[in-house]
Amino acid sequence: MELIDTSIVNVALNYMSGNLGATLEDISWVITSYAIANVIIIPMTSFLVNNLGRRNYYIGSILLFTFCSFMCGNATNIWELVTFRFMQGLGGGALLSVSATVVFELFPKEKQATASALFGIGVFIGPTIGPTLGGYITENFSWPWIFYINIPIGIAAAVSCFFLLYEPLIKQKVAKVDWAGIILLIIGIGSLQVVLERGQTDDWFAAGYIVFLTVTAILSLTAFVIWELYTKKPVVNLRILRFRSLSIAAVLTFITGMGMYTSIYLTPVVAQRLLGFTPTQSGLLLLPGSIVAVLALIITGKLLQKGVSAALIVFFGFMCFIYFNWSMSRINLETPAIDITLNLIFRAIGMALLTVPLGTLAVSALEPKDMPQGTALNNMMRQLGGSFGISIINTYVARRIASHRMDLITHITADNPVSVSRINAYAGAFHQKGFSLLDAKQKAMQLIENIVVKQSSFSSYLDGYFLIGLFFAIVLPLLLFVAKRDKKKPLVIPSSDH
Repeated sequence: MELIDTSIVNVALNYMSGNLGATLEDISWVITSYAIANVIIIPMTSFLVNNLGRRNYYIGSILLFTFCSFMCGNATNIWELVTFRFMQGLGGGALLSVSATVVFELFPKEKQATASALFGIGVFIGPTIGPTLGGYITENFSWPWIFYINIPIGIAAAVSCFFLLYEPLIKQKVAKVDWAGIILLIIGIGSLQVVLERGQTDDWFAAGYIVFLTVTAILSLTAFVIWELYTKKPVVNLRILRFRSLSIAAVLTFITGMGMYTSIYLTPVVAQRLLGFTPTQSGLLLLPGSIVAVLALIITGKLLQKGVSAALIVFFGFMCFIYFNWSMSRINLETPAIDITLNLIFRAIGMALLTVPLGTLAVSALEPKDMPQGTALNNMMRQLGGSFGISIINTYVARRIASHRMDLITHITADNPVSVSRINAYAGAFHQKGFSLLDAKQKAMQLIENIVVKQSSFSSYLDGYFLIGLFFAIVLPLLLFVAKRDKKKPLVIPSSDH
């Protein structure tokens, strides 16, 4: 339920934008606010579990998630929706972090592998079937129902956990919460996110509040790093980044988060706004990849168990993402759905090859006591990569639209026989329908303008795919610097990595 909600909204963005009167840049906050909430709550999970009790915290999070789903469906404007999506993300962060631990503690050792595999398949399928489910609901009902669908499931889950979930027999010592670190993280990440989202719209540093938030972000994040390095009980233990495998895995995971979130954001927008697909058709584009990816996920797990290097599997996962973004940057307005589906299969395989191996790589050099913090840090980097990636893509696409428009209109001149012939043909067609010569010429020019706008937008989104692929290519050589895992050290596959 939680992971479906990370992607189910993507195919409904176009409908939300029109229904709530929001721009595409504003509507992207529906996605990024959820991811930011996850970033904030994940490091606090251990503290909240120890202080509130795992059972109380988990059931409370389900109820918060369910209530906010109802409020999201009832939102009357974009910022009301963004607020409740943020609160929904706070509840969802607990479901993400605690679930895997519950699975491992409730099952005996001989059944843990089976339970973990079933749980892993559910975790993986969730975000991949989200767009298909969201497309069907949006087209056949209305976009609020992508949130209302959580209500009966959430109530059933809360009731089930009330009767079946119990507290762990051994409780960890309650640690003092690092409120200073949390506040600095919230201020720093929140300020930077607003700068990335609104900078292009408001002409960057020409706007006073952009300057203020930029300075705030720099100071807060710098203070956060210094504080976390020197405080005894940090909310994010940055000291463990001294392990090369974790620091490199964190960078790779950040880029992976960018690729996962931006691709699931860009593809439905391109499919619906520019290629004319329905929400259901947009969602179905990802379905074949989901099926293939489940098989790839199973194979990946077996390769890791047989001792295949996690770094090698990550390499092939990155190559799949590079190929996907390169292929998507070369499509055109006549590209058939099957070609886009085939590209998305490479994306899905890339996700399958990166989901577990990156988590394994992150903790491969850590001591057992540091593994929970290492896994949490790695998960946080994925969410940060996703929220920042969408903001960066929105800014980049907006800038490229202006550039592509200038390139196109320079060819629409009285000296260009092709453009003159096209305008005259359109004007003639309108004149035959009964318009005066003057009106026909004006409508022909408006039609040319619409074509320029559409092609400029389309080319800009393709540039966005290429940029993300370039990020993957730039960081790929970091794998060469990952120290080889000690062969005597048992392989650890972190259960809480998603």
